Amino acid sequence: MRWIPFIISVALIAGLSCDKKESPVVIVPNTFSYENVFINGNSAILKQTGVNKNPVIEIKFSAAVSTSSAAQNISIFTQQGSKVAADLVFENNDSTVILQPQNSLAFLSLYKISISESLADKTGASINSKSDFPFLTALDSSDKFPRISDAQLLDSVQRRSFAYFWEFGHPVSGMARERNTSGDLVTSGGTGFGVMAMLSAINRGFISREEGRNRVQKISDFLLTKTTRYHGAFAHWINGANGATIPFSTNDNGADLVETSYLIQGLLAARQYFDAADPAEISLRADINSIWEAVEWDWFRKGNENALYWHWSADKGWIMNMKIQGWNECLITYILAASSPTHAVPLEVYEDGFTRKGSMRNGNAYYGYTLPLGPAGGGPLFWAHYSFLGIDPNGLKDKWADYELQVKNHSLINHAYCKANPRKHYGYSDSCWGLTASDNSNGYSAHEPNNDPGVISPTAALSSMPFTPAESMKALHFFYYTLGDKTWKPYGFIDAFELGKPWFANSFLAIDQGPIMVMIENHRSGLLWNLMKTCPEVKAGMKKLGFTAPYL
Repeated sequence: MRWIPFIISVALIAGLSCDKKESPVVIVPNTFSYENVFINGNSAILKQTGVNKNPVIEIKFSAAVSTSSAAQNISIFTQQGSKVAADLVFENNDSTVILQPQNSLAFLSLYKISISESLADKTGASINSKSDFPFLTALDSSDKFPRISDAQLLDSVQRRSFAYFWEFGHPVSGMARERNTSGDLVTSGGTGFGVMAMLSAINRGFISREEGRNRVQKISDFLLTKTTRYHGAFAHWINGANGATIPFSTNDNGADLVETSYLIQGLLAARQYFDAADPAEISLRADINSIWEAVEWDWFRKGNENALYWHWSADKGWIMNMKIQGWNECLITYILAASSPTHAVPLEVYEDGFTRKGSMRNGNAYYGYTLPLGPAGGGPLFWAHYSFLGIDPNGLKDKWADYELQVKNHSLINHAYCKANPRKHYGYSDSCWGLTASDNSNGYSAHEPNNDPGVISPTAALSSMPFTPAESMKALHFFYYTLGDKTWKPYGFIDAFELGKPWFANSFLAIDQGPIMVMIENHRSGLLWNLMKTCPEVKAGMKKLGFTAPYL
């Protein structure tokens, strides 16, 4: 009776097969894979940087590859997508492919090793997926331009940086465009920097005194007769054709007192420069005085508070509600507010508002340099530049700080941080340094040791030239000779770059090109510092705030 269970089992199976659809047979294709990829003996699974220009690439597979398929499906590509001519050599019974470019690769350029999904082994099996392995070639330390004297190099940097304001100035207003793509959008603060750049250009012989005076007069006429003002102050952004305000943001559609102070700083330097008794220069000085004296600095105390406020709008009022507090780039705002012959603010506004009764003090050391003021690490370097385009920090003190020490050590800390490179950004060194507010590959940010995505901004090191001449000159040599035309363009050095990507900006900003020109001039001749020292209102205002210096 042992055959009965067998019959029942067969019957059950037959019954089940009648009740259900027959499942399709799934055929899994044969595949193979790469086991590792090496560039010059180092694994390329993670992006490699600093690769030489003649790399040897080794790819190990789990099976012997088809040599004809490999020739079509294993390649090197440039960042722009062009295929690089390369030789392939096969080893280990064709399971290892050696790939080498036929010609040297470009320096500091991004490439990728690409294994196509169409790659087949000798049995016809396909690779299990497409794979790309990016790598970055190394810096080439050779000079990209012929060596010239440092004096000639500084002349060239100043000439090209000045060209941004002279050649690219707005044709109607003469004011400085915000950036090289701004069209009619001009900037008040950047124009102040541009005026100072024009004075430097006259001093260098790039333009004549008459040419410079005419341009400053054109700007002054536009500011007086066409530009919208708010209690005498100017907006951050202005339409250079008609003078209307262009909102900086939804609620920032009126006065910007800080940007106004940068503009006034430049105009006062021009007033002191154009000191001749001829009618043209007398008229220009009168116009600048009209602009200067109309700014109601005291209005920006927001109902007589002991602080200045950054913004005010005719329809938004004080909605931005931003006190101007230090330590940052705004010292010049308080100095000019205290210096005004018509709308001055008292000492308490500076002490309570900007210094916060000393709360802006730091006193800690970073990389061996004591920082009198500001946050840990110093903050972005433009804080050491904007107020000191006109105000000479040498020997300048008040009860809160030694400002010569402040700007010098801030710059040295920034330099030492980049040299130490704690975040291991590719390319940082004692020659490649400088963190400040600038463009980056994702937009715009105030770069500094606590906000460091790997972006170097040439304006940071170059505008510190009066404070760190040796370190800044070393950076200048690197930007010019080593990076060459990757950074050096018709308007001087590009706004920023990131060697680890690599990424190089195609932008130029007034607030970055201006300080390069002006601070190099202060380093070479002290021109702008000396001009502001002759400004009687500013000297009186600084004394009122408690500043001491050999020139006060």
